[in-house]
Amino acid sequence: MSHKRIPKRKAAIAAGGVVALGAAAILLPNANASQDGASNDAAAAPKTLKAADASDLASQLAGLLGESFAGSYYESDSQQLVVNVISGDNNNVVVQAKKAGAKVREVANSLTELEAGAQTLKTKATIPGTSWAVDPKTNKILVTADSTVTGAKWDRLESTVDGLGSSMATIKKSAGTFKTFVSGGDAIFGGGARCSLGFNVTAGDGSPAFLTAGHCGVAAEQWSDAEDGQPIATVDQATFPGDGDFALVKYDDPATVAASEVNVGGGQTVQISEAAEAAVGQEVSRMGSTTGLNDGQVLGLDATVNYPEGTVTGLIQTDVCAEPGDSGGSLFTQDGLAIGLTSGGSGDCTAGGETFFQPVTTALEAVGATLGAGDAAGGAGDEAGGAGAGDAGAGDAGAGDAAGGEEAGAGDAAGGEEAGAGAGEEAGAGQEVGGEEAGAGQEAGGEEAGAGEEAGAGDQTGTGEDTGVEGGSGLTESH
Repeated sequence: MSHKRIPKRKAAIAAGGVVALGAAAILLPNANASQDGASNDAAAAPKTLKAADASDLASQLAGLLGESFAGSYYESDSQQLVVNVISGDNNNVVVQAKKAGAKVREVANSLTELEAGAQTLKTKATIPGTSWAVDPKTNKILVTADSTVTGAKWDRLESTVDGLGSSMATIKKSAGTFKTFVSGGDAIFGGGARCSLGFNVTAGDGSPAFLTAGHCGVAAEQWSDAEDGQPIATVDQATFPGDGDFALVKYDDPATVAASEVNVGGGQTVQISEAAEAAVGQEVSRMGSTTGLNDGQVLGLDATVNYPEGTVTGLIQTDVCAEPGDSGGSLFTQDGLAIGLTSGGSGDCTAGGETFFQPVTTALEAVGATLGAGDAAGGAGDEAGGAGAGDAGAGDAGAGDAAGGEEAGAGDAAGGEEAGAGAGEEAGAGQEVGGEEAGAGQEAGGEEAGAGEEAGAGDQTGTGEDTGVEGGSGLTESH
């Protein structure tokens, strides 16, 4: 395939980089005072912040306040950071947080207590089809169970949550099933499965590469930008399940160079400048080859999800919808921050549901890569038939032409091509689910999961079921 040449960036973004706020300036007390010595009221007024800046400030306050810090979240409407502090703590804690520009709220549960509760859930209720994450808005652990958690499994989960106490945890049912979503922005194909490219990066050795979902990376070793096309990239590292869901896939052509951007369809792209930590309450966008561009909000951080293939920790929980084929796609902000890679979830883009994402900052640090076209962080190189190739996809067309610019193909992203959305994301394709390889591209129960199919390739453990929470990564699309 041809490769569209794009000027190299002067400097690659540091792995896990976050928008700089100028910590010293933000945390310095406001020195202004009225002439009679009274503090200026403006000194305690919450600052108006962008979501990324709020996330950075929250990290600073977590270190400054120590054990008094009990989490934080971002109010999109007011553009303010809300910081939780333990009730009854020294008033100086509140003063410090307010001077830093945050809105302060006193709560009952400390982070240590909430983390202990999460550990209890891990020990007593690690059940496929469940997830949990700390919700700073309620100062509780939010436990979610999908439709497969019934009978004895539900009783066990409910008993564990009740044991933590109503002031510590809450539980809710999800109508769908938790599964990995295979497919994505600019489509990529491997072993019969279809995934999405997340973001173009530069590997630690300077070679061009892209990030996608780990369950895609373990499903197939080589990936193409067109169905039945020649491989253009090879998996270098993949993690799934376990401490994340991410893979680094290196382009086979060392001369590949592509833009750091996401193709959002209609000839439009979003330039990606940096990787940033997510903040609860933050407005985000997701691009995928099956469902295109969808928006939503971050609901929780450091989420634990129990997929049929195994437990994955450290994810971002959102209310952004996704469907089979969207795995590995990009989660980003409209002002150009790379936030996550689509992992999995439940529901669809008609009824809604929960979707989980691998934080980009964590993935970059783990694989030793930098975001952007640093030296050659190119994408697949050419425009997928005008699908915004090179936008955010694997290379120009992200995973390329995506079957020659087909809708499910790279870049088309279901009418909202995602050029960078996660090419390569395979919903857990290829993983052994219950001993069977649900593998990307395998026939899920004899059905071709095809681009955008509900069960996704290899979703099931060969049972032929559509959801496969017990059987496999439901969103891997097979062909």
